[in-house]
Amino acid sequence: MTPQTRALAVHLFTATGAVFAMLAMLAAVDEKWSLMFVWLVVAFFVDGLDGPMARRYEVKTYAAQFDGVLLDLIIDYLTYVFIPAFALFKSGLMDGWTGWFAIIVITFASAMYFADTRMKTKDNSFAGFPGCWNMVVLVIFALEPNFWVSFVLVSVLAVGMFVPLKFVHPVRTERWRLVTLPMALAWTFFAGWAAWVDFHPESWAHWGLVVTSIYLLFAGIAQQVFPAQDEA
Repeated sequence: MTPQTRALAVHLFTATGAVFAMLAMLAAVDEKWSLMFVWLVVAFFVDGLDGPMARRYEVKTYAAQFDGVLLDLIIDYLTYVFIPAFALFKSGLMDGWTGWFAIIVITFASAMYFADTRMKTKDNSFAGFPGCWNMVVLVIFALEPNFWVSFVLVSVLAVGMFVPLKFVHPVRTERWRLVTLPMALAWTFFAGWAAWVDFHPESWAHWGLVVTSIYLLFAGIAQQVFPAQDEA
């Protein structure tokens, strides 16, 4: 297989995320929330693999006719933002005006964030909350908190997209990667498990989601509070 073929195959692999997004949307329209999240978790897994593959096979050199970054952002907006926001609104987990507030704030703020050229830090972390609403909404579905708790969470994270706080990239942030990457893989496993058992309230997957979500949410901020010696 030539380098050009391998590089093109990576783009094709990335593009499968659009198919999984459509399958998730079809499930969401039918209010089959567990199935929707299964497809979103599959898309999340693809998104975690295609970046390292793109760098490994040098897609910018051997398949430059396709913009992998743009392709990735389009699919990420669908799977990370648009479909989860729709699910949060349609499910009734945020009632009345809070549901309208959530769907408008999530889609609008995320569109601006995804277009922000400053979204990455020097250590390849994210500057501000990286719009991972698929993860947030899945946890809300699993735990079903009071809608006021969900309202505060959505509000804080939407503001958090535009504040100078760091959020780790599970693959590209080198510091603590030996912990962060397994945590991200564990979150993916627990998310798939929770969706597979239809968010059964007694599932141990919920505890796994809570622990891994807390780590992924606050690890980057902890790195800012306790900088590495070469950053101090």
